[in-house]
Amino acid sequence: MKSQNIAHNPRLDHLRCLAAAIVFLFHTYHYYFLKWQPVESKPWFGIISEGHTGVGLFFTLSGFLFMLIALNNDQISYRNFITNRFLRIFPLFLVIFFIAISVSRDQFRAADWGYMFFSNLGEAPTSGSFITGAAWTISIEFTFYLVFPFLGRFAKERGTGYLIRLILLMLLFKMAAYGVAGNPMHMYYSTLLGRFDQFLIGMLFALLYTQHHEWLSRRGWLWVIGAGLLVLLNSGIQARYASYFMAEPWHAFWVTWSMQEALGWGLFILFWASAAINLPRWLDRLLQKGGEISYSFYLLHGLIIFLSFQLVGPIHLTGKILLDGLIVSVLLYLITWWVACLSYDTIEKPFLALRRRYG
Repeated sequence: MKSQNIAHNPRLDHLRCLAAAIVFLFHTYHYYFLKWQPVESKPWFGIISEGHTGVGLFFTLSGFLFMLIALNNDQISYRNFITNRFLRIFPLFLVIFFIAISVSRDQFRAADWGYMFFSNLGEAPTSGSFITGAAWTISIEFTFYLVFPFLGRFAKERGTGYLIRLILLMLLFKMAAYGVAGNPMHMYYSTLLGRFDQFLIGMLFALLYTQHHEWLSRRGWLWVIGAGLLVLLNSGIQARYASYFMAEPWHAFWVTWSMQEALGWGLFILFWASAAINLPRWLDRLLQKGGEISYSFYLLHGLIIFLSFQLVGPIHLTGKILLDGLIVSVLLYLITWWVACLSYDTIEKPFLALRRRYG
């Protein structure tokens, strides 16, 4: 559903679709075949074996989109902004949360209600099961929303230097945390301290997009491909040297990992959103639809993967993991797409119609 607060850019829907697809492939391959183990010998496969990078794309894209909204509105009403964001994410998130506490009803404690706002910390009910596990990102995303109206205003007043200073401060905080965290890799992966710089970098690229849009619009496929190769390189380096699944959580790579990831995705967002590239009409519409349903797709894909495995079991049609994984992924993707459309139309869309202008 199009926003009332910014002109619709279908290219951003394409990127939402891409982010959800990467996370989906990551979970499908690991659940069926890779079993949550590192794949150091195939760094070229890192975009899938370390496909949690799709979350980094989501976070960077959020910063990019909301900075564009701030630049498009003279003022942002904090109340209207938070109300809109609540209507956007909480209806479906509450469905997932209630599934989680129902599944673990015998372990439920009154204090678990607080995990609606901290789904990424401690023993959140949503993290107790694969079918609801993707919800850990929602608390981080909502924290971005809580502070964004202030950050957007300050960035407009003070320019790119303000965001760069914030990013440098985040780097300092992360360097200090490395020495005291019990599991620094997991801390960087799943907390605001580890992810806030990705949102800031997204905001920074939105400023660059606005300031240099005319120059950027003359760039073409080569610039998009170059940014895409940088993303693949980042994932490959991680798969080879610092996988999320490695046994040793102490690796200095993770101190700057989120920044490297966001810079790669930020460039990809910048060039994809700007370049004068015409996709076939059918593909453009398909990717837009994928972006529209991406939130339902993201939160519900684990449920579909789990159900399919329980009903059918392991699938080894050819004996080759990459090919078998591709076959399974295509089938499950189509099913998840249908379920996401159903969820979007039934749960999300009625609440989205209640949103109002930010200004």
